[in-house]
Amino acid sequence: MQQLLNLAADCGRLYCGDNLDVMRRLPDGCCHLIYADPPFCTGGVRRMPESEHDFDDRWSGGVAEFLAFLDPRLREMRRLLAPSGSLYLHLDWRTVHYAKCRLDEIFGAAHFLNEIVWTYRTGGTSQRWFARKHDSLLLYARDSQQHTFHVLRDGDFRTDGLKRDDRGRPYKNTRRGRLYFHGDGPAMTDVWDVPFLSTVSDERNGYPSQKPERLIERVVRASSNPGDVVADFFCGSGTTLAVAHALGRRWIGCDVSPGAIRLTAQRLGMAPPIDGEDGRTEATSGEDR
Repeated sequence: MQQLLNLAADCGRLYCGDNLDVMRRLPDGCCHLIYADPPFCTGGVRRMPESEHDFDDRWSGGVAEFLAFLDPRLREMRRLLAPSGSLYLHLDWRTVHYAKCRLDEIFGAAHFLNEIVWTYRTGGTSQRWFARKHDSLLLYARDSQQHTFHVLRDGDFRTDGLKRDDRGRPYKNTRRGRLYFHGDGPAMTDVWDVPFLSTVSDERNGYPSQKPERLIERVVRASSNPGDVVADFFCGSGTTLAVAHALGRRWIGCDVSPGAIRLTAQRLGMAPPIDGEDGRTEATSGEDR
């Protein structure tokens, strides 16, 4: 297994199989950032027109069975995080509050950093409740005293009624003098307004539940550095891996679906995955890709 984790010479590793088995074979502290986008316990089968990338999200035992599936995987993710590492767990209203209780137990409540609300304002409406237009990303640090975090900036400041200097820059008067706004915009909060991928988006590749690159880019920029290892053990069509690679990070990806792995490999320009001696499917991406 040591050879498989020699990421100094390779920019990434891709596995097809049960992610619990894959994670158990990886060494402690090998990941600087983990983004986890597991099934949402929707109770249905996700399908896309003209696509082979369907997956079954039905759980006969309901939330209890789903949490029994998720719990050992979250524990492995914590083990795999470096001391500076962070986990983003992406869920929605169905299970996020149950998962928060599990993560408080696994990581310790003191290592919870944020519940990030991703609001996307697309889709249908309801006549019986407010339209459900957001997901949640639970952010936990392996060690909240030394985790990697970079302040991100986006959007515009509210400058109505403010004075402007001779260069047109808005400012506030304080006891210490003029206070100018940061040139890159305000610091991001824990509410992220990122449009969901439309059915005609150029990013669309036919995979159910595909997330926007812009959303994942915020995760990677905020909680990792160039050269760090970013892992996604529910990688689907490889959005996290593609973003990590574009931002100069190394990566580890895994999915149980051969179709998803083929799609990811194609997206990353990798050779088709091959079957390993232990029955797992593995592909390697070198720096000359």
